[in-house]
Amino acid sequence: MDSSMVTAPVILSLAKWLEQTPIALVVRESLWGFQITVAAHVLGMILSVGTVVWLDFRLLGLSMRRVPVSVVYRQLMPWAGAGFLVMVVTGTMLLLAYASAAYANPYFRAKVVMLTLAGVNALVYHTTIERRIAQWNTLARPPLAARVAGLCSVILWASVILAGRMTAYTLY
Repeated sequence: MDSSMVTAPVILSLAKWLEQTPIALVVRESLWGFQITVAAHVLGMILSVGTVVWLDFRLLGLSMRRVPVSVVYRQLMPWAGAGFLVMVVTGTMLLLAYASAAYANPYFRAKVVMLTLAGVNALVYHTTIERRIAQWNTLARPPLAARVAGLCSVILWASVILAGRMTAYTLY
């Protein structure tokens, strides 16, 4: 027997159980639960992805060229972190409410892949490229590796947002 044939029913059973949790029921069945959760998710996304894209544009050498990358990072990342926390909490709430539909949705699966790749991109940047920041921190145009990381980040976050919107439009 194929392992995916065993895994799929287990995951679907877990998804159905998650949809019966108190948080899922509030989001899905209360008068304003879904609307408030989605609104907070979008605001968290604006705060998080919006500020990360500012840093990415600096890495690409497209904006704030006279400001050291480390200064841009220190100024923006607390805001990005707060937005990311809101996004994770509200995204989890939405997933709980619609876990079965999300499991079957190809756009949701694409979103998860793109989120994972965005995380890997950030990890690679912070563990390799950023370690040499003293050499290029004040350059108007950072080195190719930093620019590639910035471009990948912009593309991946745009893909996450697009896949997320497509998930919402095709969830039912």
